[in-house]
Amino acid sequence: MEQIQYKKVEVNVMAMDITGRKLFVKALLEEGVDTVFAYPGGMVTDILDELYKHEEIELVLPRHEQGLIHEAEGYAKASGKVGVCIVTSGPGATNIITGLADAHYDNIPLVCITGQVPRNLIGNDAFQEVDIVGMTRSITKYGVTVQDRKELGKTLKMAFHIAKTGKPGPVLIDLPKDIQTGLGPALYPESVSIRGYKPNESVHVGQLKKGYKLLKSAKKPLFLIGGGVNIARANAKMLQLVEQTKVPVVTTVMGKGAIPTNHPYYIGNSGMHGKYAANIAVGQCDVLFSIGTRFNDRITGDLNEFAPNAQIVHVDIDTAAISRNVVVDVPIVADANLALEKLLEWAEPQETEGWLEQIREWDKESPLEMRRDKGMTPQMIMEHINSQFSEGIIVTDVGQHQMWAAQYIELDGNKQFITSGGLGTMGFGFPAAIGAKIACPEKPVVCISGDGGMQMNLQEFATAMAQGANVIVCVLNNYYLGMVRQMQQLFYGKRYKATCLRRRKGCPNDCKGPGASCPPYEPDFVKLAESYGACGMRVEKEEEIGPAFEKAKAMDTPVLIEFMVATEEIVLPMVKGGNPMTEMILK
Repeated sequence: MEQIQYKKVEVNVMAMDITGRKLFVKALLEEGVDTVFAYPGGMVTDILDELYKHEEIELVLPRHEQGLIHEAEGYAKASGKVGVCIVTSGPGATNIITGLADAHYDNIPLVCITGQVPRNLIGNDAFQEVDIVGMTRSITKYGVTVQDRKELGKTLKMAFHIAKTGKPGPVLIDLPKDIQTGLGPALYPESVSIRGYKPNESVHVGQLKKGYKLLKSAKKPLFLIGGGVNIARANAKMLQLVEQTKVPVVTTVMGKGAIPTNHPYYIGNSGMHGKYAANIAVGQCDVLFSIGTRFNDRITGDLNEFAPNAQIVHVDIDTAAISRNVVVDVPIVADANLALEKLLEWAEPQETEGWLEQIREWDKESPLEMRRDKGMTPQMIMEHINSQFSEGIIVTDVGQHQMWAAQYIELDGNKQFITSGGLGTMGFGFPAAIGAKIACPEKPVVCISGDGGMQMNLQEFATAMAQGANVIVCVLNNYYLGMVRQMQQLFYGKRYKATCLRRRKGCPNDCKGPGASCPPYEPDFVKLAESYGACGMRVEKEEEIGPAFEKAKAMDTPVLIEFMVATEEIVLPMVKGGNPMTEMILK
């Protein structure tokens, strides 16, 4: 009798155990994950087989792992959720490294699952075995290879918690195949306490009061707003603070959209390609109250000449970011939402009209404007996007077009701006736009790309078609890798090496620019889009821009519009690297 009872108990205990792959899918469901970006391979087939049984989780099959992780980034940025991706071991894992770095620098919450060879083969140079955790340690918030099936539930809970709390970022969980198939506890914890990881969930009121007193006493106060406000989705509070204090605002590229760009207190972007008035205002202000920016070199230029007349207040969620690049007078470690909430309790109107009038005079002195007497310009394209899309998501790739978009695209509470800022990843734009469209299918999504960046992840047209992700892609084609070509034009004696995308083996080595004898451009973007079943159009004149967008909006497929932009168009203003931000090239 005792033996029978023992067997019954043993059977019950075994019934409580489940495979690692079942617990993995259970974790996704518990975390509210509804979309997973995955590319198959031998070391993740068990996970995919388990996902096959769950229709409530949509599995997106990209065409390359780099496209996959950028799609997960776009999804996370657009939705505010954690982006989840799955890749196999070896090349599958190494192909996502660029995306992990991009998410790390732009604080995008991702949970990336990499398959791994069984534990008994790790360290034996097995087929498709790499130490992906070691390779990515410096570009992930947390990375670990699961070594014990009993720890799987806790590890997955930690991954989601770390990715989305504090300063968001990517987390990598390396999952050996035998952990996926092995039996273990079915428990997925509701919460987790991690020793050594305590994200700041408060604000030092004394420090914040000290910073606000400085702002209130200033004659020429200025807000410098970075991407942290957009990441915290604290835009409404930021706008309220600006209107209560009447203090003007400049933004970084990542901070664009923190308040509406048509607001009377918004000056524009500052930095290497910032607005003249914005850069001069930073140079002349007496208190610079910054929120959610790392003060990287694209914003500061020569550190000795950055905001030389100002006392600087710095609010950031990351302790390590404060006084790392720019030594500040009042450091405040806090989430943007919490800091703004407290500031709104104290905020009072300041006398800034004279200061604002001075800034407006600088704007009149050197307005942000491209010539309109030489045919279609990038500014005209951006203005049509502004007029054609009153709401939606604008996603850019990286290059000249990115800076033109940052300069001329108008944003308010109905529009979101997604770009690769910290890493500057060419090839980001198109897949990120697909991810954004998957996250927000009801919103129009416009991708602005260059002809160089567009060719880095063109294969994702197949993903867009398969998912019904009907993004509108604007390719600004100037036949060159334009941003580097611009530097060669201005600083390297027009020695255009490795930037002309029409160059052939027989071209002269000392080519100084396009001419009648240049080879044809490849590929034909219109035909390429059509080969995927998408719609392709080419625009060469200003009067064709509006009709092209009207047609694109009426299509029920992804659309690529190729805009033929003059090679000689450059992004101005521009500050040469290492120079003070007040020393701008304007013509």
